[in-house]
Amino acid sequence: MEVAGRLRVTPVRGRPLLWTAGERAGEGEEAGVAALLLFTEEGNTHTAFLDALTVRPGARRRGIGTALWERVREELLADGRTSVAAMVDLGGPGQAFAEAAGFRNVLPMAWYVQDIPVGGEPAHAAADRCASAPATPGYELLTWYGLVPDAWAPAAAAAHAAMEDAPTGDMDERIQTWTAPRLHTLQQLILDRGGDMITVAAVTPGGEVAAYTEVVLPDPTGTTALQYDTVVVPAHRGHGLGRAVKLHMAARAAARHPQLRRIATTVADENGPMRAVNEALGYRRERGVGIYQTTL
Repeated sequence: MEVAGRLRVTPVRGRPLLWTAGERAGEGEEAGVAALLLFTEEGNTHTAFLDALTVRPGARRRGIGTALWERVREELLADGRTSVAAMVDLGGPGQAFAEAAGFRNVLPMAWYVQDIPVGGEPAHAAADRCASAPATPGYELLTWYGLVPDAWAPAAAAAHAAMEDAPTGDMDERIQTWTAPRLHTLQQLILDRGGDMITVAAVTPGGEVAAYTEVVLPDPTGTTALQYDTVVVPAHRGHGLGRAVKLHMAARAAARHPQLRRIATTVADENGPMRAVNEALGYRRERGVGIYQTTL
């Protein structure tokens, strides 16, 4: 369902391109695939993101991956791109291939996973318990399903701007200015592709979003959710809001999707505060990953 949604509804941040190669004899399946996103956002038209470059295990060592990369590289050069990045699992064939192609790790990260327990306290009881406990005096926790309500969209977009101080390493991609329309456009894309999105925000009486966290289920019937951004606005740090919104989110997500069994997220190695929050909430490190980038 997730893959079908991505193919059916194109990205809003750029122009997608897809190549396949090397049909497996007698099986009618392609042996390799490459997917590229050419950013069209202002400030990022010099770079791109390689969403996938994959060769089936049984078809490796035949030059298929190299041929796909050369085709991707030709397209990048023809379009005037000067760099391209990709997310690469560490310690496997993808890392070796990327490094041989001239990519280097510009943002070391890792995947972390929080298990959602089966049995024990019912999900709806956990959600009610979290809802009845304010994050800290002066803040209220709100939960939004799907699009952030229009009345809160400007404040939510302003809070997204606090992501600017998150570690980005030496990535060429520039952080875009957040506005309410941009926030809704990116959220709507998730919904149009068949996914579900939940946002939990800590808000002030004055209407400011002081902290938020987002979880996406690309397949709402699946057992895994992806933790998107978690942000605490600088002026509101030191009150435990990051832990509060993530705790509340886990309960709300489990209540809405009883089949949910885990929440996965990536955190940069240098982001010590967020790694500490995740550890306190029971996240465990699953595997290393990095944003690899090369210049052309």
